[in-house]
Amino acid sequence: MADTTSPAPVLTVTVGQYSAAGSRKADNQDFYGAILPDGGAPPLKGIAIAMADGISTSQQGAVASETAVASFLTDYFSTPDSWTVQRAATTVISATNGWFHGQNISLGDASKDAGLACTFDALVLKGQEAHIFHVGDGRVGLVAGKSVDVITRDHRAPGGEGGTLLSRALGADHNVEVDYHRRAIATGDIFILTTDGVHDHVSPQDMVERVQGADTLDSAAKTIVQAALDKGSEDNLTVQLVRIETVPQASSAEVVRSAQGLLIPGALKAGDILDGFHIVRQIHSSSRSRVFLARDEDGAPVALKVLSAEAAENAAARQRFMLEEWIAGQLQSDHVLRAAERHEEPAHLSVAITYFEGQTLRQWMSEKPAPEVAVVRTILKQLIYGLRAFHRKDMLHQDVRPENVMIGADGTVKIIDIGSVYVPGYEEAAPGIAGHMPGTFQYTAPEYLTGDQVSWRSDQFALGVMAYEMLTGRLPYGADVAKISDRSGQLRLKYTPARSYAPRLPLWLDAALEKAVHPDPIRRFDALSELEEAITNPANVQAERSPVSLMARNPVVFWQTISALLAFLVLILLYLQSGA
Repeated sequence: MADTTSPAPVLTVTVGQYSAAGSRKADNQDFYGAILPDGGAPPLKGIAIAMADGISTSQQGAVASETAVASFLTDYFSTPDSWTVQRAATTVISATNGWFHGQNISLGDASKDAGLACTFDALVLKGQEAHIFHVGDGRVGLVAGKSVDVITRDHRAPGGEGGTLLSRALGADHNVEVDYHRRAIATGDIFILTTDGVHDHVSPQDMVERVQGADTLDSAAKTIVQAALDKGSEDNLTVQLVRIETVPQASSAEVVRSAQGLLIPGALKAGDILDGFHIVRQIHSSSRSRVFLARDEDGAPVALKVLSAEAAENAAARQRFMLEEWIAGQLQSDHVLRAAERHEEPAHLSVAITYFEGQTLRQWMSEKPAPEVAVVRTILKQLIYGLRAFHRKDMLHQDVRPENVMIGADGTVKIIDIGSVYVPGYEEAAPGIAGHMPGTFQYTAPEYLTGDQVSWRSDQFALGVMAYEMLTGRLPYGADVAKISDRSGQLRLKYTPARSYAPRLPLWLDAALEKAVHPDPIRRFDALSELEEAITNPANVQAERSPVSLMARNPVVFWQTISALLAFLVLILLYLQSGA
């Protein structure tokens, strides 16, 4: 059965640009550029437009502006596809700033005349949104009726004789603060990017009139620059105009297009061949999917996953399913299953993952209800290493639980299921691709249920719950997490010390678990490396934990003691009464 989902429109734009040195400048220290991929914007990166203005007091202003624009338009597209636009762009801009500043430091006092410094503005269009990045006194605005809605704010401060001075620029300091704005876009929107040589002399209304009266955006940009020159501008002048021609539908992620024409596999049995993989046997089945042990043409074992017939009828399920193999291909960790190598282009909708022999952590827990602390620590460390692979790509696993972890015969631990992984880069391109709240209630962090922002700390919560369960056979909050719906319920969650179920557990380990599963994510460990240190070095967590009451540590002994004291008091009262 072929996937007949119709292709959604891609993001397309028209760009017009013009720049001039001006009548009184020997050279043009402005620089600009744009990357418009053929056939529309790749949904995971989008379209990038950038503009820079070299600081006029610097002999290297032109070099700085050209370097800033060229490096952004190159390096932005080299960042991980899983990153958000904001992280990718600010990382590149900060790196350029750091290099500029390092070069300027090496020049010493000479950097005042020969240093690398420029203003910088970038517009990234992705999915249904515009992302604006701003440093300095260039401007980015959006045509609104007969005027321009200026999105950025000039970074200028009062100077001598009533003038102003540039207060922020690339290369001016070791760190740079980048203003970031995010706007929804619609077909027909027109963005205007200008350097100060233009907008200090041409009004927003005049710019809009020239855009609307021109045959092309290139000619409109040229007439705006000429208007600034006619009004006495003595600076370099640059104008970039960007008109949105088509906006993709919310579901037009790369994953949907890659599924076009792929067939939904029918019933599979041992001996069948699917896209070059020889089916050996079925190893797992659920309402959502089936997993088969298969072998590739070299005989290597592969876990081949296909959607169930019911799930395959759902476009959103197909969309999400196609993302799994891509995610596996982005991860590099010995503790996460990776995408298997394909020797031929697939004709069917399937996911091929490397095969790993072992038992689930749930099975392991059933066989070892009272494991040694050292063994649990070893498992936790490997899971921490696996989760780091997701977090370094800005991904969240979102479904850390014993059923999604496998342990090999040699003790190697691997995260095996990535069906609920959140990829922010994809979510920007196709909002809602993550679907409904993932995970399992017993291991779900409270912030998912209260609607608060989730983060890598949410995975830490699930990991902490799983560690608690390995050591005690219980859950730190019982079934109470599933009952909360707001912050007040979240704050009412009361941690049951692990030592109340397993009195021999070290106090420091109980303290580490309590911090990892704190209802408030800010109160959890600031990094998974800190959790790793806490379960390794007791001195780092013991002091953070207040003494645990006898009732919490051992309620049976507590009530036995209370009963003995009451019995003793009753005997004393009886003795006194008989003496009277």
